[in-house]
Amino acid sequence: MSSADAIKWNERYRSNAFQSPREFLIEQASHLPQHGVALDIAMGAGGNAGFLIDRGLRVIGVDVAEVGVRRARQRWPQIDAAVIDLERYRWPACAFDVILNFYYCQRDLWPQLRSMLKPGGVLIFETLTRDMLQTRPDYNPDYLLTPDELRCAFADWDVLVYREDWIDIGGHWPRAVASLVARRPSTTLRSAQDEPAA
Repeated sequence: MSSADAIKWNERYRSNAFQSPREFLIEQASHLPQHGVALDIAMGAGGNAGFLIDRGLRVIGVDVAEVGVRRARQRWPQIDAAVIDLERYRWPACAFDVILNFYYCQRDLWPQLRSMLKPGGVLIFETLTRDMLQTRPDYNPDYLLTPDELRCAFADWDVLVYREDWIDIGGHWPRAVASLVARRPSTTLRSAQDEPAA
């Protein structure tokens, strides 16, 4: 991710100090374990991470925006938060019981998500689709999902919830999103996609 992206998000978090947990995460809380280690990717100011902490999980949160990370630490001192460029970082295999990925689309990270999650672990993922171009033609389509793309990427897992729809976010403009809850199979048989990169 470029330094320009970091500057943009730092400015946003300076003007908006608190971020509430996403509705989809709250709705799907029954799929979360009662304990374990969670990773919040592109966590922003930590609203989702705080929701997991309040439910008893240990949370590692990462973001490119230093301001967002600092705000999250101030509100939830127990969070393990770090400024990380996700396009350059490599993660250990089978390290997390839960992974959150909200409104961040980096397709070459998906194979890592598959290997980072422990067998039986839960992935909760929501981001924008190309339907957004109907109302926001200025969006870069490279960061928008095509129809059924997210479900197909994890089709060999236990897909617990999947939707593609327009949602309203607290008075802001509607967003076209794909939302997924998937559980990595507990079986010892692993697909080639789940193997860590060499």
